[in-house]
Amino acid sequence: MNRKQKKALYRILIAAALLLAANLAPLPYGASCLVYAAAYLTIGWDILRKAALGVKNRRIFDENFLMAVATLGAIALAVVEGSGDFNEAVAVMLFYQIGELFQSVAVGKSRRSIAALMDIRPDSANLETENGLEQVDPEEIPVGSVIVVQPGERIPIDGTVIGGSSGVDTAALTGESVPRDVTVGDEVISGCINLSGVLRVQTTKKFGESTVSKILELVENSSSHKSQSENFISKFARVYTPAVCYGALALALLPPLARLAAGVPPAFGDWGYRALTFLVISCPCALVISIPLSFFAGLGGASREGILIKGSNYLETLSRVKTVVFDKTGTITRGVFEVSGVHHCEGRGEELIEYAALAECASSHPISQSLRRHYGKEPDRDRVRDIEEISGHGVTATVDDRTVAAGNDKLMRRLGVDYIPCHSVGTVVHVAIDGSYAGHILISDVEKENVREALAALREAGVEKTVMLTGDMESAARQVAESVGVDEYHSELLPGDKVEKVEQLLKELPNGGKLAFVGDGINDAPVLSRADIGIAMGALGSDAAIEAADVVLMDDDPMKIARAIRISRKCLRIVYENIVFALAVKLGCLLLGALGLAGMWAAIFADVGVMVLAVLNAMRALRTK
Repeated sequence: MNRKQKKALYRILIAAALLLAANLAPLPYGASCLVYAAAYLTIGWDILRKAALGVKNRRIFDENFLMAVATLGAIALAVVEGSGDFNEAVAVMLFYQIGELFQSVAVGKSRRSIAALMDIRPDSANLETENGLEQVDPEEIPVGSVIVVQPGERIPIDGTVIGGSSGVDTAALTGESVPRDVTVGDEVISGCINLSGVLRVQTTKKFGESTVSKILELVENSSSHKSQSENFISKFARVYTPAVCYGALALALLPPLARLAAGVPPAFGDWGYRALTFLVISCPCALVISIPLSFFAGLGGASREGILIKGSNYLETLSRVKTVVFDKTGTITRGVFEVSGVHHCEGRGEELIEYAALAECASSHPISQSLRRHYGKEPDRDRVRDIEEISGHGVTATVDDRTVAAGNDKLMRRLGVDYIPCHSVGTVVHVAIDGSYAGHILISDVEKENVREALAALREAGVEKTVMLTGDMESAARQVAESVGVDEYHSELLPGDKVEKVEQLLKELPNGGKLAFVGDGINDAPVLSRADIGIAMGALGSDAAIEAADVVLMDDDPMKIARAIRISRKCLRIVYENIVFALAVKLGCLLLGALGLAGMWAAIFADVGVMVLAVLNAMRALRTK
């Protein structure tokens, strides 16, 4: 508990003790009244003050006004009747304050889940200068400076490692607990924790443009985007509160006046008591507090999983997603070309890879890099000579005094080598040694490890259709689509074609359904913006992704798409549960109170009890597992 909450708890305990003393101690009438008054003012003075300020500022109809009128009215009735029973007035205020304290603790818990993410902002950075290391504010460091990150420190600014190696903890950003190894030449992003070795990092961005600043700005602004449910409750409360106040006034005056006109005793006290009970029951705290709290808890729970949702309006839209459209490269596949097969090599696969990697050792082409990566060693250039790169064909070279040719079909035809065509989809590198065909290497963009499980999880979460869009050739698109199990795919699309295809899919949506587009956020900004909800996956360090998308998944795990949808649907389910429960109980108790069948204690349950139960239910949105 914070200081304010502790102070409220002490007031509750003191007021409760005074209420017990007034009931249990054998006090004369005057002393008993003083003890009741002390208990009432201890627990209710702030409510009375807020109600008075509301009247002064012409903002009369709120929960403070309702509580003040109801409790002061109960005191007035007790004085007029001479009963000396002020228990109901003090108890109403006491239980209301208990509910407020409970709500404050719940909100604090939700805020702490967001605050844990906000701790990623570093307070200082170690700038390398001519005089050694100087500790400075990260905002003062220009692009191109060299900073030193010690073990245990957060990386303050995005940059490139120019010295040292270490593991970095990205859990605060991605929700993943497995550290990532970095060494010279690797990119590092702000907000991650350096775990072991000392790193020298050359900054590539200003602090205000770094990943940590972008994420904090996103989180800070998320509460400003209100959902339709929140807007409805706000408008509802503005109409509902004055309506019940006038209803209570009518209940206090009209029946007694009608009785008086009929020549029957008016019973002003009885109808006044019913009106006061009506006021306490009508207090809309459960709705006004629990609905925003549910969304706030949902946003906080998602952020702990490395899922940043820009506002509760997007959380509400996400819950209604029926169609999920994927970009292929970088989303369904890893976007990194790798050796996926070695064919027709007669058991000499490793030798074939070795000769191809050595022949390609001087090339910067992505295919050449894939071969060298698969080879797993630094090629020994002393073994290679007479390298000739033939544009659009491949390379020839002498490796260990043997003539090696590595390239496509055209290179084989040019050299007069009889080759075996490959029927698998991907880039094929044919290899000939000393003029004889040795086999071919298949290089393809491999699918992400758990993408099939992710698509299955989407169907379990209620998504009815999955679609893949790609600029690749039809054969490559078909193979990936059939392999991972998407319902529909469209190939050979330009960026503009993707927008048109999304427009078409939007028209095919079922009633009330929404469409989500999942991309890497860099080249897909137009489609991300056009979809009902844009999801950028693997967006760590990508400014374009954070700017264009409505939901940002901070790592490359496609399972988090289904997780985000489940979190949103759980959150909306809790919101609707609270709305239905609160309105049903309140309307029932209002009717009973108007008929004289529900007293002030029933009113306390309808107000404070419903609020506490609604807040407890709202806190379930924090739990995401």
